[in-house]
Amino acid sequence: MKNLQNTLFVTTQGAYVCHDGESIVVRVEQETRLRIPVHTLSGIMCFGQVLCSPPVLGLCAERGVEVSFLTEHGRFLGRLEGAPSGNVLLRKEQYRRSDNPGQAADLARAMVLGKAANARTVLQRALRDHGGDDGLPRVRESARRLGRLISELGSPLTLDEVRGKEGEASHMYFAVFDDLITAQKEDFFFHERSRRPPMDNMNALLSFLYTMLAHDAASALCAAGLDPQVGFLHRDRPGRPSLALDLMEEFRPFLADRLALSLVNRRQIEGRGFKKTESGAVIMSDETRKEVIVAYQKRKQEEIEHPFLGDKMQVGLLVHMQALLLARHLRGDLEAYPPFVWR
Repeated sequence: MKNLQNTLFVTTQGAYVCHDGESIVVRVEQETRLRIPVHTLSGIMCFGQVLCSPPVLGLCAERGVEVSFLTEHGRFLGRLEGAPSGNVLLRKEQYRRSDNPGQAADLARAMVLGKAANARTVLQRALRDHGGDDGLPRVRESARRLGRLISELGSPLTLDEVRGKEGEASHMYFAVFDDLITAQKEDFFFHERSRRPPMDNMNALLSFLYTMLAHDAASALCAAGLDPQVGFLHRDRPGRPSLALDLMEEFRPFLADRLALSLVNRRQIEGRGFKKTESGAVIMSDETRKEVIVAYQKRKQEEIEHPFLGDKMQVGLLVHMQALLLARHLRGDLEAYPPFVWR
């Protein structure tokens, strides 16, 4: 098992990323702020006005360290990666499955099933922790409805039907998401999912966590020899990492949503760390963004037993393991793709 490699987040405006031998160096106003061996990194995420030297980009490409560029507030712009890894026959099989509606539907159905099951577990844990016998009745009903939808996903469906079930699962889940927020309700509330731009504090927090999760999913797929652009559930679109979005569906409730709720309910972040712009978009302050990044990295260091393999591993390795299981299925080593289902 590989060690969990870290992602370097560079958020200081005006920072300059270069290298000294086999070390990545971050400088601010000619002062070295960080030095880290390149072999300990799986990726670098640069937010806003961050410059990277051509030699450091070349080193990262050679060492398989992906470099992503985002706006200061977390909107994804682009990614640099090295030569594709893995067997070209694996990617050709991925493309064939993506173009076959029946086979694409089977894979998409497994991923949506994982998403729905993990969303229901988030609701069930909230009932256990905060609901009591009669509390959170709307959450209890949504959990029941998700259970019925999960049963329906156990039977073959067309690709359009799978996408419809995914939309139903998201609606059931987010319809009661506000009930899971138990602190700071004046600053953190959830009425509906808003993106590009997020229109309230909770949506801004979720969008930022989803951006980091998408980066990790794309990196895991590249490492497994798969093309993150060609998916099964999400339609192909220029510039969109469709397979990375497919893969991260299983992890949104388990990793991103639970972390967002924990940060708010435990008051690790506060409303003053968010600001509404003239356009109505909500952005996070530098201090809050760093707090979220640290919490995300700490969460990835926790250990969990993989539900399919039975092995203990760090949470941050789960997405890599799912990418490998998907590759094994496409190669014919596994009869079906086993989604990550949190227990």
